[in-house]
This record gives sequence, structure tokens and C-alpha cells, in this order.
Amino acid sequence: MLNIILLGLVSFFSDISSEMVYPLIPLYLTSAFGATPAMIGIIEGIAESLAGLLKVFSGYVTDKHYNKKPVAFIGYATGLIYKIVLLAASSWAGILIARVIDRIGKGIRTAPRDVLVAESADKSCMGKAFGIHKALDMAGSAIGIFLAYLLIANAGGCYNYKRIFIISMLPAIIGLIIILLVKEKKHTETKSRKEPFWNHIKELNGNLKLYLLVAFIFTLGNSSNTFLLLKAKNVGFTDTNVVLLYLVYNLTAAFLSVPFGRLSDKIGRKKLLAGGYLTFTAVYLGFAFAQNSAEIIAIFIIYGFYTAMTSGVERAFIAEIAPAELKGTMLGVHSMLVGTALLPASVIAGFLWHFFGAFAPFAFGASLSLIAALILIFLLNRKYT
Repeated sequence: MLNIILLGLVSFFSDISSEMVYPLIPLYLTSAFGATPAMIGIIEGIAESLAGLLKVFSGYVTDKHYNKKPVAFIGYATGLIYKIVLLAASSWAGILIARVIDRIGKGIRTAPRDVLVAESADKSCMGKAFGIHKALDMAGSAIGIFLAYLLIANAGGCYNYKRIFIISMLPAIIGLIIILLVKEKKHTETKSRKEPFWNHIKELNGNLKLYLLVAFIFTLGNSSNTFLLLKAKNVGFTDTNVVLLYLVYNLTAAFLSVPFGRLSDKIGRKKLLAGGYLTFTAVYLGFAFAQNSAEIIAIFIIYGFYTAMTSGVERAFIAEIAPAELKGTMLGVHSMLVGTALLPASVIAGFLWHFFGAFAPFAFGASLSLIAALILIFLLNRKYT
């Protein structure tokens, strides 16, 4: 359990750092560089897709060489480089480079970190373990967002954004120190471990392959959260209040991640994941039709329910049914597919918004999430519900 707490604290401080910056990026792009929703979609899509592509390779390296902790450390350290490039950026292209660097770091660290969590947990409490990690992760996000709000609430202008970028480096450094305390499980090298994972694709659990397909379909409609923030701004929220909305979302997810993780241990991952996708459908329909501030606030709270119901649970599900020698790789493959889908998802959302208005991208996302939920409900083998 100590290892899980330490890994959670690493994510806690890392997310304080990253979330002090993330909700400000669309605001910074529009106010400082005049970026359009379509341009923001392209920037976020490219950054997230590159991260996804890297996750499968970091997972493969983790499985082949057992270098979980060093690989994760490198991924978290990249967050510091991200902030430096943000400070130096003088155009939207510079922001794109910074976002790519940040997402590369996430792509490197995610799979080995998840394997460390899985190996540190009892099989009967896998959902709880990932729930604890996700709760600390989201709590860090909430604190980072609140700090960003405090720093930006009393002043405006680009130079204030850059001051936040500088301050955000400190928690990232603390996270890097904590990861040095994490203990990695020792393994014995075997010949079978040297075989490429694609040699065993046909042997993978059918439910795992189906869920990877479902995740891809779902993500095609799950565009960047920047569009949620832009929608709130269009309804009438100020830049500082938009940051508070994102705080409400993260607090909700943080409080509910452990209870939902425990619930998945009792009722099964499938039921909770399907419920999460249906919740997402309701959230995106809400964003499509929302016309006032009260509706937007309620939808952001419900969005926190969706994240708590799915984020840790899906990783626990994959860790359970993936072959032991391919656990990191399969977690990486899942992240790669999600990341690959994020590029067209964000680009499509940006252009739908540009040509048809704010309603279109949310209606599109709601439709695909409903399809993903129905596939999960009716086609996933009951043996694993």
C-alpha cells in the first residue's frame, strides 16, 4: 500500500504542476496569439496523439527490460522541460512544441507507472488501488487549478501567465524526488520475455481486444477538455471563473475515484465502465444544449462522475486480463489507441465548432459514446462482468 501512496503522491505533485498550466493554455492561446477553436483542436490533437504513440513503446520497454521506475522518472522529468519551452514560446507554434513535449512525457511515464501500481496491489483490490492513485492524481489537479486561479484572479496579461508557468515548476521537482522512494518489484529474466508482443496478439483475451476497440470508438468523440472550457467561456464565464469550473470537475473526480474503484471490485468493471460511458453521453448532450451558467456548473460536476467511474477502472480492467508478461505493453497499447484517436477527435471537434457552432462537436461526441456503451453492454463476455 505504501508504494501505491507514493506513486499517488508523485502524480499528485506532478498534476499540481501540470494543471496550474493546462486550463490556461486555451485562454493563453486565444488572448495572446488569437488562436481559433480549430487551431486549438489541431494543437491538442497533435500533442495527445504523439503521447499515445509513445505509450505503447514505453510499455514494451517496461515489459522487456523491467525498467519501470527509471522510465517513469524520465517521463515525469519531461514536465520541467515543457514549462521552460512555454516560457520561451512567442507564437502558437511555440505552444504546440511545448504541448508536444509535455505529452511525450506523459506517453513515456503512463504505462510503467500503471504497472507499478498493479504490481503493488492485491488482485482482490485492484480497483481500489487504481482508485487511490486516481484520487491523489485528481486532488493534485484540483490544487493546481486552484493555485492558478489565485495567481490569475488579481491580475491579467501574458506576463502573469508566464509567472504561473515558472511557479508550476516547484511541485514537479517535488514529484521527482518522491519517485526515488518508490520500490520496484524484482523479476527474473526469461527467454519468452524477449519475444515481440505482436507475436502473441492472437493469444490475447477476446474481451481485452474488444475493449481496446470500444475505447478507440469512444475516444473519437472525446475531444480535448479545452473545448469544454471554451464552451463555458461562450456561455459567459470569465477566464478566472472558467478555471474554477475545471477545479469543481477535478474535486468531484478526486472525491469519487476511491468509492467507484471499490465498487468496481464488487460489481465488476464492465458495469461501471458502461455506466461511465452513458454518463459521458449525458454530459456531452448537456454541453450541446447548455445555455446558462447554472447548467454548465452542473454538467462539470457530472463530468467528474464520469472520470471517477472510468479512468482508474479501465486501467484495473486491462491490468487484470492482460497476460502478466505483457501488462505494461497492453496498458501502453490502450493509451496508444486512445492517443491516436485524440488527434482526429480534437481536429473534428474544432472544425465542427468552426463550421456548425458549439452544438455540433458535443452532439458528435455524445453519439459515439452511446455506441461505445452499447457495444460494451451487449458484446463483452459475461464471464468478465
